[in-house]
Amino acid sequence: MSGDFAGQPLATLLRVRDDTAEPIYRQLAGQIEKLIATGAIPGGTTLPAERDLADKLGVSRTTVQHCYNSLRESGVLTSKGRLGSVVSKPQRLDMGMDRLKGFTEEMRELGRIPSSKIIENEVVRDANIAAIFGMPSDASFLYLVRVRYGDGVPLSRERAWYSLAAAPGLEKRDVSGSMYQTLAETGVRLLHCEQSIEATLPSAVECRIFDFPEPHPCLLIKRKSYSADDRMIEYVEGLFRGDAYTYKLKLAI
Repeated sequence: MSGDFAGQPLATLLRVRDDTAEPIYRQLAGQIEKLIATGAIPGGTTLPAERDLADKLGVSRTTVQHCYNSLRESGVLTSKGRLGSVVSKPQRLDMGMDRLKGFTEEMRELGRIPSSKIIENEVVRDANIAAIFGMPSDASFLYLVRVRYGDGVPLSRERAWYSLAAAPGLEKRDVSGSMYQTLAETGVRLLHCEQSIEATLPSAVECRIFDFPEPHPCLLIKRKSYSADDRMIEYVEGLFRGDAYTYKLKLAI
């Protein structure tokens, strides 16, 4: 696949700056890498020939050669002989759904470094959420909004509610790491969950988080988690970027 990117020729998406000491080839490489990371240039795309791109940008062919070479060294591009330079297809995260586990555990199993950025952390009363839990309308919940990262790449935006009646004092604890481990430290262990997955588009806020130039398909995962006595502890709505996740199910007759 080749041609236009995000509806425009590649050269029109790149800017050569003269107000920085950064070499031009690095400027171009950084911009192309960002376009690839955000999905504006999909995996499998053939980039313009070095001479063509150099002419349109008004730079030397050597500059574009250095740019493409640096992208090949980092694994972003692969060389396909006469076909030219092709964008490497992104490696998806193959996620199993055979047991209940949190984001932190999933990332570690995949050899990724998990991290989170907490956007909101507050105690709330929400009649709609209370109804989901089957609790009185004035019940209190710990409400968290977190962006979850794997190796520094934003993979999901998660909104979660936790029953403070089931996990008293949870609002005073450090929730920057594994929430399931934190719950276990309070004496609450999750045993099973109900989970649904649906396709959706990200909001403007989520596009900014994922650095999408325009909305791309995502997976909305809703999960209700329960303790051994069937008490609902957690309700989560997590939006996962569709270009990074593949969920696998093992079914038996």
